[in-house]
Amino acid sequence: FWPLTFTDEQKTTAKALADLIIPADDKSPAASDVGAVEFVDEWISAPYEAQQEDRGVVLEGFKWIDEESQKRFSKNFAALTIGQQSAIADDICYFGKSKPEFKQAEQFFAKFRNLVSGGFYATQQGWKDIGYVGNQPLVKFDGPPKEVLEKLGLA
Repeated sequence: FWPLTFTDEQKTTAKALADLIIPADDKSPAASDVGAVEFVDEWISAPYEAQQEDRGVVLEGFKWIDEESQKRFSKNFAALTIGQQSAIADDICYFGKSKPEFKQAEQFFAKFRNLVSGGFYATQQGWKDIGYVGNQPLVKFDGPPKEVLEKLGLA
């Protein structure tokens, strides 16, 4: 319904960070494989006030993370090894515990992690990952017992 925000470079950064947050494992695919990046792009592209605030946080965060990656490793975030990506993420992933120079990046990471998690766990693969089975009966129900029906005069 509205134009999406992410550039190709931002999508690449978003995919790398989303997959660092929720990587593929033996139970489920990585966050980017189930559309979590597209979910975040759709979210921040919406023309509503809250989403527009999130848009600024996410886009500034992508800018910061690529600049920090260049400063530390002379490459953009998506081109780093998992270990290098983790080193940057570890500095900003513990809300309320980062160094003062990382406070804004910490807010970005918290917002992005929440959006990625929301996108991932809203999918059937995410449900399966946490063992959610949805609105399904836990046992087969064949109706009330015959003695109850007889007591009510329905048998």
